[in-house]
Amino acid sequence: MSNALDKKETPILELAKRWVSEDKDPRTRQQIEALVAGNETAKLEELLRQPIEFGTAGLRARMEAGYSRLNQLTVITASQGLAAYVERNVAGAQVRGIVIGHDHRHNSRTFALLTARAFLDRGFKVHFYPAIGPTPMVPFAVKRLHAACGVMVTASHNPKDDNGYKVYWENGAQIKPPLDEGIAQSIRENSTPVNWDTKGVESDPSVVDVTEAMTAAYFDAAKALVSDRQPNGTAAAAALRYVYTPMHGVGAPFAARVLEAFGLPPYIPVPEQIQPDPDFPTVSFPNPEEMGALDMAKAVADREDAGLVVANDPDADRFAAAERQADGSWLAFTGDQLGTIFAASVLEDCRRKGIEDSRIAMVNSTVSSRMLGEMARKEGFHYTDTLTGFKWMANELADLSSQKGGYHAAFGYEEAIGYMIGDQVLDKDGITALGCFVQLATRLNNQGLRVSDYLEAQYARYGYFVSANSYFISPDPLKTDKIFARIRYGDDNVDGGIRRTAFVRATSSGEEVLRYPLTIGGFPVCYICDLTIGFEMSNVDKMYCGSNKQHQPIAIAKGECVPKFPVSAASHMITFETCNGGRLTMRTSGTEPKLKYYLEVRDNAYDRSIVANDLDAMSRAVADELVQASRNGL
Repeated sequence: MSNALDKKETPILELAKRWVSEDKDPRTRQQIEALVAGNETAKLEELLRQPIEFGTAGLRARMEAGYSRLNQLTVITASQGLAAYVERNVAGAQVRGIVIGHDHRHNSRTFALLTARAFLDRGFKVHFYPAIGPTPMVPFAVKRLHAACGVMVTASHNPKDDNGYKVYWENGAQIKPPLDEGIAQSIRENSTPVNWDTKGVESDPSVVDVTEAMTAAYFDAAKALVSDRQPNGTAAAAALRYVYTPMHGVGAPFAARVLEAFGLPPYIPVPEQIQPDPDFPTVSFPNPEEMGALDMAKAVADREDAGLVVANDPDADRFAAAERQADGSWLAFTGDQLGTIFAASVLEDCRRKGIEDSRIAMVNSTVSSRMLGEMARKEGFHYTDTLTGFKWMANELADLSSQKGGYHAAFGYEEAIGYMIGDQVLDKDGITALGCFVQLATRLNNQGLRVSDYLEAQYARYGYFVSANSYFISPDPLKTDKIFARIRYGDDNVDGGIRRTAFVRATSSGEEVLRYPLTIGGFPVCYICDLTIGFEMSNVDKMYCGSNKQHQPIAIAKGECVPKFPVSAASHMITFETCNGGRLTMRTSGTEPKLKYYLEVRDNAYDRSIVANDLDAMSRAVADELVQASRNGL
């Protein structure tokens, strides 16, 4: 059923009237009614005008009334559209069914039941997790059961007022283009909510509780990642003391079970954070990456004389760790450092199992460290980088393993503490990452080593790579567009003496002059890749020296300098590489009002002081030269 109103053209009070007539949830209906009564048209515009769209493999938004938010009405319409699309595009979809799970956030269970209702109404079998659980259990079940698709209701590590609707395709990986566009169109074609009744969903004969069977299968499959069970069970292993926090999320019982499956000693819990709590009372943001998020766990470790802290985010698909050093200080590993540690350990394990280096495949996202690529170059395994997100990485590994004489899908990671070890789950999985990390720490502990010693050994072999990733809060999309436009095209009014390119590029509508900065923090730019407009150029520094020091225009014919990655004008993403071994990627977030940047500097000579100075200079340049944070109030 299609939408009878064009939300872009309809007067806001008419949109509000429609919402009130459709919404059967008294809480959100009354919210719109109160705004109408108070004539709060600006807030009504914010909530109703722009329908929520598919972003990072699904939907994610604040939970409140309106077509632009996540609520019962938008979950119903999303489910109706998804069900219709899957029915049309997946063979045997109804019989194969959908896998549905949910976390512990407010409204998650209700949203999961409404999703099940929409699929039942189209004749689908529903493989259901009625209790709260971690995200990896859904993609695992989709793959194991050969289901047509999966939905996990979660907002991962977002603030407590948010929720999300994460979609997996029939191979068990997150959806990627063009599936997302097709699903979005199907949602628009089915945008009138039909069935709000969740009573009787779980007792419907087409609904199967898969909790026991899939949980047992998951942990049985995880045992394939055990590298050496005998050392895991030694007295020395028991001497390893470590603290675990699920950040008020769902991870604790699953963490305990994976440790048991690996034959590892149990964790010491953070009592205040061990139980699921949708209000996340002890942390400002329930994200173990955030500054201070692990402070409570470190305090417990200090009290318990434990040398290691490990953590999952609330839906347990991410993993973080910190280690006490010899001087008593704590080293919180970055996402890239953990990626390097896991990659080296996985490579060792593959070799122990007799897998040839040339058959081993590893991937990471293009904003993650280049150290994995250097490891591949030196060791001989297959490596590729992808666009940001596991929807790209997991599908890449799945494709590599399905090729004739296929690769062994060994490892994938992104710098945002997401790790996929093996391919039992085609997504990041914080539970198996936890087991593998504690297993490695146990082995190192038996040898009198720390995990940081293991990381140093990788630096000594592959070169020193150090990163500084951060973000600016940028709630105004127009201001964000202006910042990127200045980076891309320059602005004579505020650029001062910044030297810029003069690439004259032919387009379908004529010509445009691309005026990217030629230096960042004083370091010459040698490579540019802009995935918003579709431009890629190497050897930039060589084009503006010698006879072209005066920056004469350089013509770029239509169809030249096209990036290898897909281009999308819907978001901003620009990468620069500099002659000092620096790499900077700036992009907008798909789920939060953030302008993110990912900065890395490498030095093969292992000179840390040079790397630290270069990284500091480039970090300041991001804020002062590129973003102009002070001028823009960021």
